[in-house]
Amino acid sequence: QVQLVESGGGSMQAGGSLRLSCGASGRTLSRYTTGWFRQAPGKEREFVAAIRQSLGSTYYANSVKGRFTISRDNAENTVYLQMNSLTPDDTAVYYCAARWRGLNMLAPSDYDYWGRGTQVTVSS
Repeated sequence: QVQLVESGGGSMQAGGSLRLSCGASGRTLSRYTTGWFRQAPGKEREFVAAIRQSLGSTYYANSVKGRFTISRDNAENTVYLQMNSLTPDDTAVYYCAARWRGLNMLAPSDYDYWGRGTQVTVSS
């Protein structure tokens, strides 16, 4: 069982930056593929970024590529999402998720464990 807790959300002006954190307890997060998803009001939950277990290959949605960076600190057992050049379209609840095995990582159904989310609001 993996418990995930997100933090770092908040309100920001367009063009600003935020860093989200996903802390894990119960298991070593580097042994899981960890993803960030987001869900805006009235929309489906969508993939943002993921980092694979062990070697840590990273993957991004086209909408955030070049602006967001996912990383992992194994000593802290934490995965981060650095978000730069934020726009109002980035406004959503951001969720951290982890999956134990398998190659798929783009859909919410690919993940076994979820945090409760953290709100990010970007104003113009």
